[in-house]
Amino acid sequence: MTKIAASIEVAPTQAVESQDLPGLFPEGSRVYITDIGNDSIDTLVAAAKRVRDLGYRPVPHFASRRLTTRAALEERIRRSAQEAGITDALVIGGGLDKPAGEFASSMEVLDTGFFEKYGITHLGVAGHPEGSPDFTGAQAIEALRQKQDFARRSGIDVRIVTQFGFDPQKFISWAEGLKAQGISLPVHLGVAGPAKITTLIKFAAMCGVGNSISFLKKNALSLTALATSHSPEGMVGPIEKHWQATPGSAIAQIHVFPFGGLKKSAEWLVERGSWPSHASSHAAHASR
Repeated sequence: MTKIAASIEVAPTQAVESQDLPGLFPEGSRVYITDIGNDSIDTLVAAAKRVRDLGYRPVPHFASRRLTTRAALEERIRRSAQEAGITDALVIGGGLDKPAGEFASSMEVLDTGFFEKYGITHLGVAGHPEGSPDFTGAQAIEALRQKQDFARRSGIDVRIVTQFGFDPQKFISWAEGLKAQGISLPVHLGVAGPAKITTLIKFAAMCGVGNSISFLKKNALSLTALATSHSPEGMVGPIEKHWQATPGSAIAQIHVFPFGGLKKSAEWLVERGSWPSHASSHAAHASR
């Protein structure tokens, strides 16, 4: 039976320096490159270029409220496209209470026209199945409608990429419920890769997904379980089963947050069949 496909993300320094990256993911995999505001444009462009050179599809993050000026944004998109060959990106809010520069929202970044200007053909935008303290549910739906309108007028292929969580039924219901709100964009559901539960709780707190922390703690069998490793199958299994049984599902694939390490997440994705083994991956490439 077909397994749900997956993308993964890396930090810019990992993308530039990691010796594990060559051959670690299937060729053509979407590899998202995070941006938490600490890296220079040179580093971000170099990260995207190495990901591209290794045969993957770089998807740099553009965190709107962390951006500075329109000129700096245009330079980064231009260099990413011309030097690193990107055609895909993820535009998110950025998580700051106060904007660092000229952009208060991802919609303002999209409306610059820079992505169309430099040949970007695909874009991800943020989805929040568990809500957000920064806006109401109604505001979130309206923001997605605006991004869907942007997709129609720009011709760019837009998808929704969500934050990670641990309650599969909540994520499934949220994704499938978007159509009733007039949102037909495909959804890539965020999941945490294999990691210690204590590590996941730390990252959940950093990422502001408080409901996930509660769900995780409630479902930990005991205090000893907190020191053990979390298997993503409790999240991915039900999502995949629903996806397989639902023709026309809004859910298109999963997006993996590799909090327990890139190799561990990659090995899990190969083992479960979401990614081909290296041998079958190379064979598929050779036959194209």
